[in-house]
Order: sequence, then structure tokens, then C-alpha cells
Amino acid sequence: MELIKDQANIWRIPKTGGMLVDGLVFASEALMVKAKEDRAIEQVANVAHLPGIVGNSLAMPDIHWGYGFPIGGVAATEVSAGGVVSPGGVGFDIGCGVRLLRSELSEEDLAGKLHELVGALARKVPAGVGGAGLVPVDRAQSQRVLKEGAKWALSEKIGNDEDAEYTEDRGTLAGADPRSVSDKAIERGSRQLGSLGAGNHFLEVQVVDEIFAEAPAQAFGLRLGQVCVMIHTGSRGLGHQVCTEEVRSIDSAMRMKGIQVPDRQLACVPVGDAEGQRYMEAMFAAANFARTNRHVLADAVRDGFSQVFQSSRDARVSTLYDVSHNVAKIESYEVDGTSRELCVHRKGATRSFGPGSPELPDRYREVGQPVLIPGSMGTSSWVAVGSNESARLSFGSTCHGAGRMMSRKAAGKQATGREVEAQLGERGILVRARQIRLLAEEAPYAYKDVDEVIEVCHELGLSKKVAKLRPVAVVKG
Repeated sequence: MELIKDQANIWRIPKTGGMLVDGLVFASEALMVKAKEDRAIEQVANVAHLPGIVGNSLAMPDIHWGYGFPIGGVAATEVSAGGVVSPGGVGFDIGCGVRLLRSELSEEDLAGKLHELVGALARKVPAGVGGAGLVPVDRAQSQRVLKEGAKWALSEKIGNDEDAEYTEDRGTLAGADPRSVSDKAIERGSRQLGSLGAGNHFLEVQVVDEIFAEAPAQAFGLRLGQVCVMIHTGSRGLGHQVCTEEVRSIDSAMRMKGIQVPDRQLACVPVGDAEGQRYMEAMFAAANFARTNRHVLADAVRDGFSQVFQSSRDARVSTLYDVSHNVAKIESYEVDGTSRELCVHRKGATRSFGPGSPELPDRYREVGQPVLIPGSMGTSSWVAVGSNESARLSFGSTCHGAGRMMSRKAAGKQATGREVEAQLGERGILVRARQIRLLAEEAPYAYKDVDEVIEVCHELGLSKKVAKLRPVAVVKG
């Protein structure tokens, strides 16, 4: 496969065969080596075959092999021109994303309290494979969660209005329809609302270590030494079930419609067809579940802080922002000089809207959207800010994390969970895990250098660096 270096950090896969557009990969020389090794570049080219795709098939610097789409993949299809939607372009953990909470505490306030705080958070936040959630819901309540998202939680006196205000889409994706979600998916979700799960999901206590841009940092309410909490999780079993069922259904519909793609994992149908609409309704519903899940967990974090810190100031925890990185949405962008309605797939990619976007809360509109980029359990996480340049380059998208460098199986052979726990402890990072053996699968060495990933995005203008957050404690499943 031909690969041309257009400029620093931009690599082009020229259109060949059935590709409808070129592929573009945003990566440094070192990051590109790994992208080639795990064949993720081939998936970028495959995505370029999707009917109705416009611009380029894109990949962020944290690109690695995924189901159909690479993780870190972005693609936009034109709705009015028969553009398709593909469940492989969203992934199985629909609506997975990050919520960042800021506290009023400084790092010195944690002295003598960190173990107690982490213990409280570990008790308050359910984690682990298949774990039950904090707020079990019946069928009627589940349908409201799927339809209303964070609005349902607020109606149940969970969290506060600011939590929804500072969530992507104000916490509720319009167009969700619970009737498009199967009984089996609803049943799986009804037991898991308010749970962290396992794998790469986590809750992390962090400290603001460096500030790179004062104006957005002030708008986001960040300062040096400040204690924050990052929550990374998604739609749990409900989203996985929705994707499993829809991949099967859309694969069948695609073949009946005569649509051909180079990989059946790219099963797709036109957004405007009945099957496409049903998937969008179900996917939006699962994304609403994911947002509500993080909303509930944020409230549990508040309970943990209140248990440990006596004064109302010290216990105060507020939502900075909540953004998903596994979703497809209908958005408008200029393509070839005209504004077009596009279905933008972001799989392992974060929305990155620049200053002036009407999608943003008033507090952030002047500086741009907070972009939340988690590290790899033991490495720093980042807060960046959206850039208008990203609308031109990447349909308003940027990276979503460090990106895996080795499989979970391979990582698990490098060290035991206890060894990883000890290594993190030597670096001053406290760990609480439901299953210690699984720590090895998520060890820092299993991931790319998140700082390098962020630097590529910063230099290209996909997003701009604001603050670097150092982990001091992590809760895992």
C-alpha cells in the first residue's frame, strides 16, 4: 500500500481500487511505525470504500487495530447522497467517554487523606466485569434513561443542573428511541447503571501538573496543584448488546441492498434507510445511557469526597466537562465550498469544537470545547481545547487517548498484576483494583506515549494543549 508523507505528521494513502477518497493518517514518524505494524493503515483504506464518504478517511495519532474501523478512525458520509452509517465506525462500547471533575482541593490537602479517599471512592463506585450498578432501574425507568439521558437523572435528584450543562449535548442526544433497543439490551443495562466496568475503564484521582494555556485553563476552572477526578467508562452491556445485534442486522440488510465493502466488519446501510434510522435511534439511546452512567458515578464521587472531607468547600466537586469518543452524529461541515449534512463517525476519537461553536456552554464558547484525553494508568492525562482548524482537517475531531501498543494478552505476559501494582506504587500512584491480575493488561507499557500523541494533535491544530494531569490514585475493575 502506497503511503505518502504530505507534511510533518500527515501521511496520505492515495485513492486506489474501490476507494472513494484518500486516507489521511495524523501521526509522527514513531507513531506511524506502530500503525503499520498492526495493519491499522489497511483499515483506514478500507473505510475509504464506504458509500457516500466525503473528504478523507481519517485516523488520529492513537490509531490501532479495531473492529472494521481502526480505533482512532474518523469518517464522514453525506446523508443526502446515500451516505451510510456503519456500527463498526462507532464500536461496541457506544458512548464511551470521559468526565472530568474538578475539586477545590490542592495536592497538599490530600496529605494523610489519600488512602482514605481512594478507599471511599472504591467502595462508592462499583467496578469489575459484569458488575451491578448503583441505580438499578426497571423497564419503564430504563426507557426513560435511554430517551432522556441526564435529564432522567436530574428528575431523580441525582447530580445537579451543572452536570448536564457541562456535558456534550447537555447530556441528552435527541433522536434516541428506546423502541429500537431490544429487550435483551435493556435487561443488561437495567442492572448496570452507575458502574465502571473493567478493561481500560477507570476512575482516577489526578493533580494538575502543568498549565500550557492560561485563558482556557481559567475558563475551565483549572489551576496548578488542583485535585481532579477523571471517570472513563461507557454504556456497559447495553451498548455492547446494541452493537452486536445491529452489526448482524445491518450486515444482512447491506447484502440485500447490494452494497459491497472490502471487510464485512464495515457492514453499513444508508443513514436515510429504515435500517439506518433504527440503528441511529438505538445508538443514540445507548449513548444517553453512557452519559447517564457517568452522571451517576460523578454523584458517587461527591459522596466519597463528602465522607472524607468535612468542610463543604473541601468536599465540593463539579463537572468540568463530559465528552464521548465512540459515537456517530449528524453535523454540518463545508466540503468543496458548500455546507453539507454529514454523518460523522468517531471511533476512539473525541469531538473538538473550536471557539464560537453554538454547541458549547456559554462559559466555554469564547475559548472552545474542553477535550479530555486519558492517559494509560500511570501516565499523565490531558485537558486540551477544541480548535476551529479541526473542522477543516478532521470534521471537528481529535485523539481520544494514548492508543494500545500491544494486545491485552501480550501485555499480560510482561508482568503480573501484583508487579504492576508495585511498580505504580513506587511512582507514588495508589491502586485499588477488583481483579489485580487484570492490571497487567492495562499497564502503561501496553500503550503508546500519550504525550507524543497529544503533541501531534497540538502541532496540527486538531486540539491545543491546556493542562497536564498527573495521576496519584486509580480505581479499576
